[in-house]
Amino acid sequence: MSVLVNKDSKIIVQGFTGSEGTFHAGQMIEYGTNVVGGVTPGKGGQKHLDKPVFNTVEDAVKETGADVSIIFVPPAFAADAIMEAANAGIKVIITITEGIPVADMIKAADYIKDKDCRLVGPNCPGVITPEEAKVGIMPGFVFKKGKVGIVSKSGTLTYEAADQVVKQGLGITTAIGIGGDPIIGTTTKEAVELLMNDDETECIVMIGEIGGQLEADAARWIKDNGNKKPVVGFIAGETAPKGRTMGHAGAIVGGSEDTAEAKKAIMRECGIHVVDSPAEIGKKVKEVMG
Repeated sequence: MSVLVNKDSKIIVQGFTGSEGTFHAGQMIEYGTNVVGGVTPGKGGQKHLDKPVFNTVEDAVKETGADVSIIFVPPAFAADAIMEAANAGIKVIITITEGIPVADMIKAADYIKDKDCRLVGPNCPGVITPEEAKVGIMPGFVFKKGKVGIVSKSGTLTYEAADQVVKQGLGITTAIGIGGDPIIGTTTKEAVELLMNDDETECIVMIGEIGGQLEADAARWIKDNGNKKPVVGFIAGETAPKGRTMGHAGAIVGGSEDTAEAKKAIMRECGIHVVDSPAEIGKKVKEVMG
């Protein structure tokens, strides 16, 4: 059991023939991910990286049976790409594109609400189930198979956490980079829930950052659902000045619960093992897993 993607996932790449799509699709294929083709309007019928190119997601699904899509489409067209994937019956839509206009994302989020699909991202590093499928831009060599699930708003901290867990002689079931934008498809709580319900995951690492309510919502859900598995938590951005927009579009400190301190306090109250430095994640995971 893994969540979202595994060796049986059939993956297409939207924005396949562009420079980003080409580079990362190549890395995904090299990793052993089951990439079955890609979509670039106007280039249907060609071959790229030895895989078929289609004009539309619908064509790709019809021909390949694809159920997962990864989007490397430029920001101006990315929301349309998300809606197109949802409309074509893709079950998991992983959107890497950064800088999608918020108004576009509101429209896309609303459109896919009634569709049977899950959006991860945008502005995220993707999802990886080690040794089975890497659907994103993360460095595959960092991840080894194991029993720890990772949920993170930050791309780099996803790799950092995985690296530390592996250095403790443990490994990862699935790592989900949810993205740092104000409007994202899968929240921290939803990603934690997927891992809580996964039989193979025995411990969860939850990495958040200042701004928004996602981590507080997830922490309260964990508490209300009886802390079935140990959760190790970290919040980035402790030293950020209040009221200032920092890097990620989502990382704006608004209310009193938005600061790193406040989030960590809520997480501790909800039974999460909070570490104060990302350097402590691996050790803490080893400790709570006994």
